[in-house]
Amino acid sequence: MRELTVLYDAGCELCCAASDWLAAQPTHIPVNLIAAGSDEARVRFPGLDHAATMGQLTAIGDEGEVYHDDKAWVVSLWATRQYRAWAAGLAAPGARRLTRGATSWIARHRAALGPVARVLRP
Repeated sequence: MRELTVLYDAGCELCCAASDWLAAQPTHIPVNLIAAGSDEARVRFPGLDHAATMGQLTAIGDEGEVYHDDKAWVVSLWATRQYRAWAAGLAAPGARRLTRGATSWIARHRAALGPVARVLRP
């Protein structure tokens, strides 16, 4: 993979904080951050279910690979210089269930986590 695009919910404080955090990270490959459901997202990825991207983190590789939810979190970390090893650990067979559970919990509670994200936002 030579480039990654991450679609995030621009109306979600937690999602915006995570996007800002990812944008500030040194990366191995370019990471493009685009608001899910935006005109830009619809033009760049016409075959994607854009309604679904509003409720789940979505990452798209430069060859059309699409990652949702926990896989999108893992590939986003994989793109960073500092957290690539974490991504490998989170993707390992023994950790997949934990990774899936944690990201699912975060997605379900993202509205409630917004105020926390606001405090942590750079």
